[in-house]
Amino acid sequence: MEPGFWEGVAAQGHPVPHDRSLVELTTDLTVMLGDTDPHVRDGLAYPTLATWVGEGVYDDLLEGLGDGMASGLTVGLGEDGTDTVFRRSFSALVLAECVARTTERGLLPDEVVLRWGDRLAGWLVRERDLRGYVPGKGWAHAVAHGADALGVLAGSPALGPLELTVLLDVVADRLLAATGTRLVHGEDDRLAAATTQVLRRDLVGIEVLEPWVARLAAQAGPSGEPPSVVGATAQAFLRALHLQVLLGTPAPACRADLLLVLVDALRASNPHFLT
Repeated sequence: MEPGFWEGVAAQGHPVPHDRSLVELTTDLTVMLGDTDPHVRDGLAYPTLATWVGEGVYDDLLEGLGDGMASGLTVGLGEDGTDTVFRRSFSALVLAECVARTTERGLLPDEVVLRWGDRLAGWLVRERDLRGYVPGKGWAHAVAHGADALGVLAGSPALGPLELTVLLDVVADRLLAATGTRLVHGEDDRLAAATTQVLRRDLVGIEVLEPWVARLAAQAGPSGEPPSVVGATAQAFLRALHLQVLLGTPAPACRADLLLVLVDALRASNPHFLT
């Protein structure tokens, strides 16, 4: 469909057009999620799909929509620097909307949410295109969008202590993945926000969190060499997590113990400033 069609839909507050089938509309919007024009992708396709999911337009079709978005996570996976990243990154955002709707209304069985979570986690740790803002094409932001999706997933009652621990491992795996790309567009804050959503479930104890922090701190620690990209990323994340645990509300039950662990990790990795 012509962009003007969707401009009209957006201008009216995203009503569902009645002169075309929902399947046809959804197919068009899904293609638009991968468009290199940020207005088409981020200004038209994503807001329209998010609105329709939130308003219940897809309630009877939510599993199929979510599965379709999960499939979008694999489009071009493994590529770096290509335009396929937009489809993957924005599919993650729409899939997060599907999870949120399911959590709100209890629409689908737990196994569906867990299947989506597995697809999200598998994509995020394997994503190689870590660009944030792409000149001329807008935000790719795969890591940030993946973090946002993990945060929504953490709020689902389908996830218990084991699954939430897996989400923490996914965050650590993403942070510690070998890469030469520095994350400089707020990804550390977004991953920390996802982590705090896990913590607020109060299902993961300090006996799990302490070795998890130690794993990250081992890479963020000082050395005689300039910090690696991975080390700098881990350091930025630990600082962001400390701030969010300290100041964020509601506070997780483990806050006091976790703050001590985080302070120790930050002191050890910043001996010149925090003796």
